[in-house]
Parts: sequence; structure tokens; C-alpha cells
Amino acid sequence: MKRFKDLPGTIPVFPLPGALLLPRARLPLHIFEPRYLAMLDDCLKTEARLIGMVQPHVVPGRDEDGLHRIGCAGRVTQFSETEDGRYMVTLTGLSRYRILGEVDGFTPYRRCEVSWDGFERDQQGAETDTGFDRSTFMNLLNRYFMSKELSADWDTLQEADDELLLNSLSMLLEFSPEDKQALLEAPSLSTRRETLVTLIEYTLRGGEEDLMQ
Repeated sequence: MKRFKDLPGTIPVFPLPGALLLPRARLPLHIFEPRYLAMLDDCLKTEARLIGMVQPHVVPGRDEDGLHRIGCAGRVTQFSETEDGRYMVTLTGLSRYRILGEVDGFTPYRRCEVSWDGFERDQQGAETDTGFDRSTFMNLLNRYFMSKELSADWDTLQEADDELLLNSLSMLLEFSPEDKQALLEAPSLSTRRETLVTLIEYTLRGGEEDLMQ
């Protein structure tokens, strides 16, 4: 794993609405657009092999989407090429970053100058959540899955450690891009858990209101 002081100051960024990557988590990607195929080819030639995931947002009067200031960089840890030239890629989350500005250049994909300051905790060991009431949380999660008619491997969820459980759910559950951004920017695992609970409870209240109408 790259050390904090060795991380590059400029990275390619992949704006993908609703796609959330968190430190130490894994994000599968299906890359097929020519500009992102070029990005991956260039990325694999570097020592760091980093791609910065980031949420885009619409900027009135501009053809190109804006970018949220905070994203998460992942290292390409697995990739395979299909017969028709597409790539199946796995990014392993390394650290969040703050965008300082976009870099002008001749690449078809976007690149940004970034700062890693303030996210040193991301490169340390797994976080714990001392206030996590797993039993209450799992009951809430069961209600959510039932409301969405989703199935789950409950034994695996019960056995997962705090960070793996909370971060995986943050990445996988269907929330808006803005909600995903709030989960990304949570300063600690406990704050992310509180945000996740709020989003699940809000979704459940909406579903219950729909049933009453």
C-alpha cells in the first residue's frame, strides 16, 4: 500500500453518479467508454495505479458536470479484459482526497490536482464503532430489506466486522448521489453509521407513508 507521503498530487478522476468508494472497501467497475479505457490504460502504467472516484453534480449553464470537492481514490487491484475490449476492474479504496482544481491537458478523461491532508486516518487500520448497537441496527436493516423486497445473507452480515458491514451497506444500498456524498464525507465510522441509520429510517418512513395513501 502506498504511504501517505508518497501519494501523487495529480490523479485521474472518474465522475460516476451514485458510485461510492470508501477506504479499504472494494468497488467493481465495468469500463467501456473510450475515454475511461484510455484512463485505465494510463493508470496501469503508473506505480500507484490510482483512480479517483468522485460524485458529479450539474452546474447551471455548463455542458460539463461539476465535481464534488471530496472523493475517494482507489488502487486498481484486479482487472480483466473481455473479448470486445471492455475491462472489468476492482478498485480497493485507499484514501479520500480534496480536489484543489482540475488540470488542463490533452487526455480525454479528467484529471485533478488533489490534497490528501486531513484524511490520514484513511490509511490506517480498520475503524471500530464503540457506540454500535448491532442488534438494533440489524432489526432496522431487516425492515428496510423487507420494504424493498430484498434478500440477504444474514449470517454473513452478522459476522462482518463493524467497518466492513457499515461501509459495504453505505456503498450498496440505493441512496441518492447527494446522500452517498454525505456518507463519504462522514468524519468517522460512527458518524457514517448515524448517517446510514438516518437514511434508512427516512426511506422507511416514506414507504410507510406511501402504504397509507
